[in-house]
Amino acid sequence: MLAWLLVAVPVVGLLLRVDLSDFVSLVTSDAALAALWLSLKTGLATMVCCLVLGGPLAVVLARSHLPGLPFIRSVVLLPLVLPPVVGGLTLLFLLGRTGPVGAFLYERFDITVPFSTTAVVLAQTFVAMPFLVVSLEGSLRTAGERYEAVAATLGASPLTTLWRVTIPVVLPGLLSGSVLAFARALGEFGATITFAGSLEGTTRTLPLLIYLQSQGDLDGAVAMSLVLVVVAIVVIVVSRTRDLR
Repeated sequence: MLAWLLVAVPVVGLLLRVDLSDFVSLVTSDAALAALWLSLKTGLATMVCCLVLGGPLAVVLARSHLPGLPFIRSVVLLPLVLPPVVGGLTLLFLLGRTGPVGAFLYERFDITVPFSTTAVVLAQTFVAMPFLVVSLEGSLRTAGERYEAVAATLGASPLTTLWRVTIPVVLPGLLSGSVLAFARALGEFGATITFAGSLEGTTRTLPLLIYLQSQGDLDGAVAMSLVLVVVAIVVIVVSRTRDLR
């Protein structure tokens, strides 16, 4: 009960602090709408990146017997324990103009990754990927390989087995992991501000706007914080409902 109160009481305090008379105007200002739209857009892009990159990785972790899988899994889980700021620095040192990859992209193709919307998506993907991988890997291990083995004995190709058997079986876990990755991307702050900066309309997502407003416009920061709380509750309810099913 004390643990529940530790989480619930601060949220109640936030609700009590909200100025309802100016709430609508605060959350519909140009800066707030731009930040909200950017957060939703980059969050969806991050979810797609996590699906495309993290889905095959989860299959490898759950189904293969390659040597070094514990090391691979530990690296995948690293963003869960690293401070997001460290993740942002690693991306900056890799993809910045003086980094090994960033220097190549800039010199050969005149592409600058940091402090762009692409940088926001990369930073969010870095911190959100483990949520999808862990969820999907757990679903794959729980489902086992018996259905896939039956499909193989009936003559189904590996690709057919993947689309017609594996994905439908693990679909609840896949959807839950995707929703959690989207939620984590929506609330990302440290890696984003370190790697992408805070440029209005380009990299200033909702958490960054809340941080900036907390320095001078506390009512605006509280109002936008409430928006994030509502979105988080919706995500948790959707994810939990699928898990129960």
